[in-house]
Amino acid sequence: MTDLYAVFGNPINHSKSPHIHRHFAEQTGQDMTYTKQQVAPGEFDQAATEFFDKGGKGLNITVPFKLDAYSFAARLTPRARRAGAVNTLALQTDGTVLGDNTDGIGMIHDMHNLGWELRGKRVLILGAGGAVRGILQPLLEQEPQEVAIVNRTHHKAEQLANGFHDLGDVRALTLEALAGQQFDILINGTSASLHGELPPLPDDLLAPGACCYDMMYSAEPTVFLQWAQTHGAAAVADGLGMLIGQAAEAFYLWRQIRPEVVPVITAMRRQMTEKNQNHK
Repeated sequence: MTDLYAVFGNPINHSKSPHIHRHFAEQTGQDMTYTKQQVAPGEFDQAATEFFDKGGKGLNITVPFKLDAYSFAARLTPRARRAGAVNTLALQTDGTVLGDNTDGIGMIHDMHNLGWELRGKRVLILGAGGAVRGILQPLLEQEPQEVAIVNRTHHKAEQLANGFHDLGDVRALTLEALAGQQFDILINGTSASLHGELPPLPDDLLAPGACCYDMMYSAEPTVFLQWAQTHGAAAVADGLGMLIGQAAEAFYLWRQIRPEVVPVITAMRRQMTEKNQNHK
């Protein structure tokens, strides 16, 4: 019997999840199918209930349904509860549905694959939305020296910092307060760089050997990564590895097998580059 999995979202056509999980299933010899389904606003519970009633084993959840999935799950992992959002639903042996959030651990695994050290480092995060909330617990578990959050709306950054300060040294900073400070790891958690926007960052923000990570990804370097390269970053990376890393964590939750992510990252990066060149 082939096990059924899917990704729910709206819009969903752009989703690379079916492609990623097909790679994982072939690589690990798993008998499963994975589809994508566009769900209408307000119809998430009905769609998810139908999916599991028809024998579905697990779902990935993308925008705008991560809060719906949080409410839908009968049980939550500690990291999902902290994130306040769910991107993975897994049917349990007792018939209940577990909600998890694999975004943050996907990013941490990607940084480990890149050889980036987080322990004892000064980390700066741009943005204070749901994507950033999802990465904070796994990030703080790596024991950085400090995590600073900067957001256009400062009180949102403060709320986020207050919600996680029990896990480590995390605080909100204003853009003005960045003057004269240096950080080892910069993480862009906003989608603004995909639209060519970037907050006014000090020219000397990067410590020697600093690494810059954009949670967004595209065929061309984002504006944030272009800024990083021109301001002396030792290494830069976009979020393609995070996307594939969070999928691998979901796959492990469902199948108890951990797939190899690096070959999939390489294949998808090549595909994106070729597609981009063909459009030029």
